[in-house]
Amino acid sequence: MIKITADDIFDGRKFHGPDRALVLDDDGVVSALVPLSWVGEDYIKVEGVLCPGFVNTHCHLELSHMKGVIPEGTSLPAFLTAVMENRRPPAAEVLSSAIDSAAEAMRQSGIVAVGDIANTAATASVKHRTAQQMVWRTFVECMGVADAFAPHRLEHSLSVMAQFRQAGIPASLVPHAPYSVSPTLFRLINGLKSNGIVSIHNQESQAENELFRHKSGPFLEFYRHFNMDASGIGGSGTNSLPSYIGYFDQDQTLILVHNTFTSRSDVEAALARSGETYWCLCPNANLYIEGMLPDVPMLRDTPGVTITLGTDSLASNHQLSIWSEIETLRHKFPQIPLEEMLQWATLNGAQALGISDTSGSFEKGKSPGVVQILHNATKLLDQKALIM
Repeated sequence: MIKITADDIFDGRKFHGPDRALVLDDDGVVSALVPLSWVGEDYIKVEGVLCPGFVNTHCHLELSHMKGVIPEGTSLPAFLTAVMENRRPPAAEVLSSAIDSAAEAMRQSGIVAVGDIANTAATASVKHRTAQQMVWRTFVECMGVADAFAPHRLEHSLSVMAQFRQAGIPASLVPHAPYSVSPTLFRLINGLKSNGIVSIHNQESQAENELFRHKSGPFLEFYRHFNMDASGIGGSGTNSLPSYIGYFDQDQTLILVHNTFTSRSDVEAALARSGETYWCLCPNANLYIEGMLPDVPMLRDTPGVTITLGTDSLASNHQLSIWSEIETLRHKFPQIPLEEMLQWATLNGAQALGISDTSGSFEKGKSPGVVQILHNATKLLDQKALIM
């Protein structure tokens, strides 16, 4: 057994103070969180705070080779244009090396589970090799703005998803964003059976709301640039979220990502649907692309909202670190307790990805991993080393 204590222990919901010990078996499974006086003298004391492993509910691992390629502050339509024109790596080994390095950096920083976006099967290899160290939930993105090509776009994405599932990696097929999915493609995705959890980029820019309200704004130039027929998208007279949320009517668990320009009325429209909804924040990416953060106080004050955290990609972030996301939020919203943000990063994320039976909190029978938070840095503790 491993008995470990620290200056404080956060269990996924709350802090317990310094007079508690976390008891793990030799495989890292939680046996108990008990008063320190119960465990005798053979315990290990570490500095800082102990926390369950972090859950990154939104990442684009396959864009890891694009670190530093796109400058900050472009706004979303220009950012998307740059991604589409620069995402192909100079060589396959460059992409593979970047993916491997980013995955290992996430693990070292304390991330134990990832909801990862994929447009290709490029990340399948690292996910298969690290399946004993990391929990991967892959969201295969489907996109296509022209209704006529919706069946073809769906078929392509289903073939990518099949490659992950054949490798034993849980995967579902999801719409990329409301501005990149035609009404017919939305309906086809909604009709998939046993599709699992669905994520979607939501209201990452004001241009998205402008497109749906007035069928105007920068996205029209984006479509023209790539010669896309997007005549069926936008012009609903409302913000984007109320315009598309009705497509999800199969009680799906839905992860809405970014929410940078989401209003309270938008939130209420989403909460009116049946099925669980989670609100994933990626603050560093929002600042990188748009220079804006979501209305976090509004989200946390709205009954029924459950917040999680993500990192987005190295194309839109300087690192893939959940702790860095927390630091950004703490700087901007110092009134929000760290305890609450840590729950967003652990238990809430595990619930969103459907893995809370094993991850997200120090509860008996779970194996969530143990993160040490010390001097504004985090690392995943090597539990085997603690035994020696």
